[in-house]
Amino acid sequence: MRKGIHPENYRMVAFKDMSNDDVFLTRSTADTKETIEVDGVEYPLIKLEISRTSHPYYTGKVKLIDAAGRIDKFKSKYAKFKK
Repeated sequence: MRKGIHPENYRMVAFKDMSNDDVFLTRSTADTKETIEVDGVEYPLIKLEISRTSHPYYTGKVKLIDAAGRIDKFKSKYAKFKK
């Protein structure tokens, strides 16, 4: 591996699936200002829209997804690139 290209600031981070409130811990360099308490310990929090516990591929269950809300979110996100 090349030296000096990999981050050194790995720490334990909590990832929370907002669709089913599942929380899992892993090491990450992701930056966040939010925190969450898990088993009496406070961790930085990264919010996810979907994870392995809610994705239909992994669960084998098909969920109804709010397509209209997703389209509006997409349009508002990319409206700044409009000429």
